[in-house]
Amino acid sequence: MTTIDELVAAAGADVERGAVPACQVAAARDGDLLAFETFGDASDTTRFCIFSATKPIVASAIWLLLGDGSLDVDRPIADDLPELAGTPVGWVTLEQVLLHTAGFPSPTISARDAISSSRRLDRIATWTLEWEPGSRFEYHSESAHWVLAALIERVSGLDFRDFVEQRVCAPLGLPRVLGLGPDDQEDIALLVPASADAETDPTLRFNTPEIRAVGNPGGGAFMTAADLARFYQALLTNPDGLWDAAVLRDATSVVHCDFDDPLMGIPANRSRGLVLAGDDGMHTLRYAIFGHACSPGSFGHAGAHGQVAWADPATGISFAYLANSVDTDPMRPGTRASRLASLASALAP
Repeated sequence: MTTIDELVAAAGADVERGAVPACQVAAARDGDLLAFETFGDASDTTRFCIFSATKPIVASAIWLLLGDGSLDVDRPIADDLPELAGTPVGWVTLEQVLLHTAGFPSPTISARDAISSSRRLDRIATWTLEWEPGSRFEYHSESAHWVLAALIERVSGLDFRDFVEQRVCAPLGLPRVLGLGPDDQEDIALLVPASADAETDPTLRFNTPEIRAVGNPGGGAFMTAADLARFYQALLTNPDGLWDAAVLRDATSVVHCDFDDPLMGIPANRSRGLVLAGDDGMHTLRYAIFGHACSPGSFGHAGAHGQVAWADPATGISFAYLANSVDTDPMRPGTRASRLASLASALAP
């Protein structure tokens, strides 16, 4: 078993030895924080870019629309976005987009085009398929969630960033996390290259106020580790029935994609928005998300440069770790995140 003090000390030691300039670590259980500590050049109110740990938050907005019948996982995208009728993306289903089996993993949308819903759709209409949808898994770093954002806007009538704030964050007592205006960018941890070869890393664009304001749905949310751990507590407890119970249960427990992940060489174990630990004994290899003691029912998501968050229904624990080091060697942040996740997964009852 691990103590809270051991978990917190391990996170602090990484800052002390210069592995990261700043970090936050948080663990929660039964709706309450067990621990929340900040180290380095940051405070407890400092928000970090959570990169791809953004994806489940946006997916959770889709779950709301699935629950009320506004969306259907089996419908082609063009049924809701007729502008895409006749385009390759238009034939892809919502299910395939959620599972990263849609066949268009590579496209991105520039900040210039991202500021306008119509321009985003214009760009999506030009995308081509790299392989047959539904035939394999390949991580869609940004593309899939731009399509999800367009669907949210079309069926809700709200800007996707406002929908996430009003329908997900506000009911959970969380602040706005996507699309931060100029007056809402105080106390954000600047990303710091870990070495000279990281000085041109594309993720450093999230240091730019204009990029933060865009609210990239695949990786541009900003929040504290405490708020991220609270979000995962909500996925465990579904406060006030925010999500349809069947939709949430499916998203947090049912593997819909078990194609091999070409990057990791193991089954992807993807639900409609999350990575599931699974019972194959390979959970610690799934993007360094899960700790060694996480149960097979655990679910979560990682972000670039070692950001990680998960929840374990067996223990009721949720965990989040965020740092601001940009490292071109994925092994270093992955090893760091895995070590801390393992300590959190073994917290004493």
